[in-house]
Order: sequence, then structure tokens, then C-alpha cells
Amino acid sequence: MEKTNNYFMYVLLCGDNSLYGGFTTDLKHRLKQHQTGKGAKYTKSHLPVKMIFSKQFDTKHDALSAEYHFKHQSRKKKIEYLIEQGINVKQYGLKV
Repeated sequence: MEKTNNYFMYVLLCGDNSLYGGFTTDLKHRLKQHQTGKGAKYTKSHLPVKMIFSKQFDTKHDALSAEYHFKHQSRKKKIEYLIEQGINVKQYGLKV
């Protein structure tokens, strides 16, 4: 059985209005990495980034599964997911 811990799936809004989904165990540290160009290759070329959503999971598997699912959705489905999670996407200029 996997050890219970703090695992997160998060969503960044990038400078070009694209959405990036990621996984981490430390939200503050990971966001800082992305903002300074030391995160993912994708976000490095789409600065600035802003974290607009995060969800905590008990297992690494569940968080990685959520990240994988998010990344493989269309933009429309990603925005619909954020709305389902209670995010006011209009405040970020996102449209369904």
C-alpha cells in the first residue's frame, strides 16, 4: 500500500492564455520554479504563469492520474473541468 502524503495536481494559466497541468508535492516551490523559467520546458516558453487551481490527493498515483487526464483533454474540456471544480474562469479571461 502506498504511503499517504500530500500530492497535488495543479493548473497554470500561461502568458499566452494556454493552460498547463502539473504534479507536485510542494505547490509554492513548484510555482516559483515555473515563474523563474526553471519549471517545465512548456511553461519556460509561455511566461508569465499563474496558478489558478490545485487539488490535493492522498496518493501519488491519484494525483498523477488526474494530471494525465487533464493534459489529454481539449481546451474546452479543461475549462469545463475547472468550472466543475468551482473556478470562476471568467475572471481569468477564459471562455468555454
